[in-house]
Amino acid sequence: CYNKAISPPLASAKGCETIRKDGLCCIKRNPGVKTVVYVDGFNLYYGALKSTPYRWLDLAKLCKVMLPRDDIRQIKYFTALVTSRPKNPDQATRQQTYLRALETIPNLQIIYGHFLSHEIMMPLAPPRSGQVKVIKTEEKGSDVNLAVHLVSDGFHNAYDAAVIVSNDS
Repeated sequence: CYNKAISPPLASAKGCETIRKDGLCCIKRNPGVKTVVYVDGFNLYYGALKSTPYRWLDLAKLCKVMLPRDDIRQIKYFTALVTSRPKNPDQATRQQTYLRALETIPNLQIIYGHFLSHEIMMPLAPPRSGQVKVIKTEEKGSDVNLAVHLVSDGFHNAYDAAVIVSNDS
C-alpha cells in the first residue's frame, strides 16, 4: 500500500498491517506503539500539497488519522525559511503564518535547514536557442537533519516506530 504523502515501510513488520481509511493508506498495529513522526516539510509541500486545498495541513490530525493506535510522542518538522520573490511577495509571510500555526501543536518541533542560491546557465525554451543566466535556489540541510534526528532518536530509544512523511524519492 502506498500513498503519495506517506509510504508506510513498517506495514510488513510483525504486528502491523496496512489498511485504507478515507482514501489514505494507514498503518494498523498493536495499540500504544511509541512513535516519532519525521516530516520533510519542503518536499511534502512542493511534492504533494502546493496548489491543493490541503496546503495548510494539520500535521497532528494527519498523524492521528494515519496512525490511530500509536502513541505519537513527537512530530519533527524539517524545513528552511523561504524569502519572498518579486513574483510571489507574500511567500515568506504565508510560510511564517503556517510555522506559527505548527508551533501551537504541543509535541511538534521545527528544525531548520537553509537555502543556497547561486547563478547558473540554463537553456532557453524552444523555439529560442541559447542560454541565460539564472539564480538557482536549493534547500539544503533538511534531509541531513531528518536523517541525523532519526538515527539519534533511535539510538536514544525515543521510539518503537519511526514514520517519515515526505514526497522525496
